Amino acid sequence: MANTEQDRWSRVKGRLRTSVGEDVYTSWFARMDLESVQEESVRLSVPTRFLKSWIQAHYADRVLTCWQAEMPEVHRIDLTVRTAMRCATPIKEAAAPADQRRADGRPAPELRAIATVPVSASHDALGGSPLDPRLTFASFVIGRSNTLAHAAARQVAEGRRGDPVMFNPLYIHAGVGLGKTHLLQAVTWAGNSGSERKVLYLTAEKFMYGFVAALKTQTALAFKEALRGIDVLVIDDLQFLQGKSTQAEFCHTLNALIDAGRQVVIAADRPPSDLESLDDRVRSRLAGGLVVEMGSLGEELRLGILKSRVAAARAHHASFEVPEPVLDYLARAITHNGRDLEGAINRLLAHSKLNAQPVTLEMAEREVRDLIRPQEPKRIKIEDIQRVVARQYNVSRSDLLSSRRTANVVRPRQVAMYLAKTLTLRSLPEIGRRFGGRDHTTVLHAVRKIEALVARDNALSEEVESLKRQLQE
Repeated sequence: MANTEQDRWSRVKGRLRTSVGEDVYTSWFARMDLESVQEESVRLSVPTRFLKSWIQAHYADRVLTCWQAEMPEVHRIDLTVRTAMRCATPIKEAAAPADQRRADGRPAPELRAIATVPVSASHDALGGSPLDPRLTFASFVIGRSNTLAHAAARQVAEGRRGDPVMFNPLYIHAGVGLGKTHLLQAVTWAGNSGSERKVLYLTAEKFMYGFVAALKTQTALAFKEALRGIDVLVIDDLQFLQGKSTQAEFCHTLNALIDAGRQVVIAADRPPSDLESLDDRVRSRLAGGLVVEMGSLGEELRLGILKSRVAAARAHHASFEVPEPVLDYLARAITHNGRDLEGAINRLLAHSKLNAQPVTLEMAEREVRDLIRPQEPKRIKIEDIQRVVARQYNVSRSDLLSSRRTANVVRPRQVAMYLAKTLTLRSLPEIGRRFGGRDHTTVLHAVRKIEALVARDNALSEEVESLKRQLQE
C-alpha cells in the first residue's frame, strides 16, 4: 500500500483519537486497519463482528468526518470483518435511500445506525439469544395464575422510549414450563416489532458467554457500553448466572440501566431472596422492583392451553381433530406443566397422521401415560415456616429474626430452623442469613438440639409433626 495512504490513515487515526478521547479510541479503533482507498470510498477492517456493529451504530459520522478532513472526495466508508488469515471479508450493508442526504446535500455515510432496522443489530453484536416465533402475546393463554404477570409484561412491551418506567425491574418467577420464557420472548417480539426501542433478549448463559468472550477479545468495555445502550434488557433463567466477575458485571449493568430509566425484565425459577448464589446487592435490587409469581396451571387454564395447541396444529394439518372428552381427560390428567400439554398434543398429532387413525380416548390414554406424573409435594418456603411457627407459639416473625434470647423465643426459633433444614433444600448458611443473619453454626446447633428433643419428648414431637402437616397441606 502506498506510503501516502498509510500517512493519511495515521493522520485520520490521530484525528479520531483527539475527537473521541484516548479510552474510547483504545476500545474501538485501536485494532481498525486500512484495507484500501478508492475514489470516493475507503475500506476499513476490524477483527470482530461486535466491533463492526458498534462502530456502525455509534461512530459512523465521526469516522467519515475524519477521513473527509484528509480527502474531501470520500463519501462512503466500507467496514469489513477480517478473518484470522487477514483476508478482509466484506459484509454488505443495505444502501441508504436516495433521499437520505445531509443538510449540505452530500450523501449520508453508509455506516448506518442500528435504529434503521426493525430488530436492532445489537442482537448480533451482543449475541442475542434465539427467539421462537411461536412465543408471542397472541399465543399466550391467560388464566388466574398468570394474569398479573401477563398484564405487567404487556405494559412493558407497549411502553415507548422516554416514557417513565412504572416498575423496574419486572421480575417473574415460576417453576418449569409455566410460561416465563413465553412472556419474556413475547415482550421481545413486541418491542422489536418497531424501530423505536432496542430490546435485547438474553439467557443468563448467553450473558455469561458474551461477557467472557468480550474479556478474551479485550472488548469488555465495548460489551458494557453496548449493553447499557439497550432500552429494554430481557434476561431469562437468571438462576444459572454464575461467577463472581460475571455477577459483578450484571450488577453494574442492572444498576446503570435502572438508574438511566431503562427497563429490565428478568425471569427465574425462584424469587430473588432464594437466589443464594447471587450477591446480596443484586438480590436487593431485584426485590426492589415488581416481583410476580406465576402459579401452577389450573384445570381450566390447562384446557385452554390444549385448545390453543390444537388450533395451532390445525393451521398446518386441517383434518386434525381432538374430541372434547379427550381434551377434558388430558386437562385433568396432565398437571405438571405446559410443555407436557404441548407434548401430549404433538403425540396425538403424530399418531393420527402416521397411522391414519382418528384420535380417541383410548389412544390418548395409551400415548400420554408417561406424562401423567404423581403430584409433587408443595414447595415450602422459609417465610412460610416462620409464619406458621410464629402463629403456633404466639410470637411474631420479627421475634424469630431478632437477637432476643428469652425462652419463649429461643425454642420457636430453633424449631423453625430445624423445619427449614428438613423441609427445604436451603443450606445452613442460607438459613442462618434468613434468620436475622445468624452464623451457620447457630443453625446446626438448633437442628441438633431439636432432633435430640424430638427423640425423647413426645409432646414436642407431636408439635413438630403438626407443623409439618400444616406446611405441606
